[in-house]
Amino acid sequence: MRAAIITKAGGPEVLEVQDVPRPTPRAGEVLVRVRASALNRADLMQRQGRYPAPPGAPANIPGLEIAGEIAEVGAGVRRWRAGDRVFGIVGGGGNAELIATRETELAPIPRNLGWEEAAAVPEAFITAHDALVTLAGLKRGETALVHAVGSGVGIAATQLVHALGGTCYGTARTADKIERAKSLGLTAGAVLGGDLEPLRGHVHHWTDGKGVDVVIDLVGGPYLPASVECTAPLGRVILVGLLAGRTASVNLGTVLTRRITIRGTVMRARSPREKEMATQAFVRDVLPLLEQGTVRPVVDRVFALEQIRDAHALMETNATFGKIVLRI
Repeated sequence: MRAAIITKAGGPEVLEVQDVPRPTPRAGEVLVRVRASALNRADLMQRQGRYPAPPGAPANIPGLEIAGEIAEVGAGVRRWRAGDRVFGIVGGGGNAELIATRETELAPIPRNLGWEEAAAVPEAFITAHDALVTLAGLKRGETALVHAVGSGVGIAATQLVHALGGTCYGTARTADKIERAKSLGLTAGAVLGGDLEPLRGHVHHWTDGKGVDVVIDLVGGPYLPASVECTAPLGRVILVGLLAGRTASVNLGTVLTRRITIRGTVMRARSPREKEMATQAFVRDVLPLLEQGTVRPVVDRVFALEQIRDAHALMETNATFGKIVLRI
């Protein structure tokens, strides 16, 4: 089968498409013929040698989310049969024509989604739903602040807050991303550069001084302390990404007096049971919204697998709105 291979740590130029042996599904696994696979920040970090694949995943084939059809089922598989259209998050190896993965970590693709749209769903919507609902316990009528609203998870979170009866505010580095997010349910947004001081004033204005109930922080670094200062009493800050840095200095007095919860999350390193539960929650709450068109994936650009270097280079610009997808 053809697969994108990380030949050594480095820039996009270290990626090559090669012929490699096809995987064989074990008990409880299925073999998926991958039709499309979306890119994620973790793929860039893995290529750079800074984020190794978890045990059991291919060490040199990137790709964390897939959309395709069941090609073969392993022993004991009961949920799927050959020909079923499925999508889901994988530990790695998604940028290839075939992948073997656990049957419990896949979901059925709604009929209204094509391969490329479907590939833009799993990581973005499962992560956003897990952060907003499972971890933060977002309730109808609450407010949420989403940093990096133009990212895949940011776009998914914005739509889910709106669909679940909340009010969503957001930040981005360009006004264009804020305006585009408004068409997906964003109530108001702020363009932020290196200076995060204005954020508190924006949130004070948006919420009449109350602060936001939930923050989805996809950026990290200085965004975390800035988020804490914008949070309402009993607020919840969910740290999802570290693009702006791995360290921060937080005002613990604010955390104590407002009784704020700060919680970190990562999907890739979770146990199989935890991944299964996150997938089940997605199927229960988000799949019906996708089927109805209440929420939808947003694809910025589609590349052929052979153009994976160009796809990685584009992601590194941070200029995209939505997901970059590989057609396989």
